[in-house]
Amino acid sequence: MAKMMGPKFKQSRRLGLNVSGHPKAMKRAERSKGSSRADKKLTEYGTQLLEKQRLRAYYNVLEKQFVRYVDKAMRTKGQTGPELLNLLELRLDNMVYRMGFATSIRQARQMVNHGHFLVNGKKVNIPSYALKVGDVVELREKSRKTERFTENFAQLMGTPIPYIERDVEHFKATVARLPQREELPIEINEQLIVEYYSKTR
Repeated sequence: MAKMMGPKFKQSRRLGLNVSGHPKAMKRAERSKGSSRADKKLTEYGTQLLEKQRLRAYYNVLEKQFVRYVDKAMRTKGQTGPELLNLLELRLDNMVYRMGFATSIRQARQMVNHGHFLVNGKKVNIPSYALKVGDVVELREKSRKTERFTENFAQLMGTPIPYIERDVEHFKATVARLPQREELPIEINEQLIVEYYSKTR
């Protein structure tokens, strides 16, 4: 299966966005401000392209897969930008990360691939599986013997996320509702991405 690989700290600095989730990822980027490369002015197209690359990298999806999400968002009745973000946000690998089972989307994807989770009581090992409101994600019984997984979840990493309900005792979490745009912890101007694909489609 194709994956996005490469050093995430370097990618974060290049894109100007912490796509690794590590708190130290942007430290060197802050020190490099003022350099000719960091201050290079982009064209309108370049700005749109960069924003698209940032969003792709954040959710760790390949171009072909990303285009499918854009096409699907464009076919919905809602606004394309927020719809695109919701489609990406509700991927199983991303929600495993948001729920606190993993320390990064990459780790979450690996855990899903290895069959560590049940969705509504059934084993799902497809990272791109689209969750819906009301879906319950649960760490499998035998996977709870892995101390790293259970510790991640028990620590309730970061600030509680309003669209997720967690059941720490039973190692499960529920998609309580669709996220509001302002609740998504990502600094992206999705309208620039919509404009980019409107010109290239």
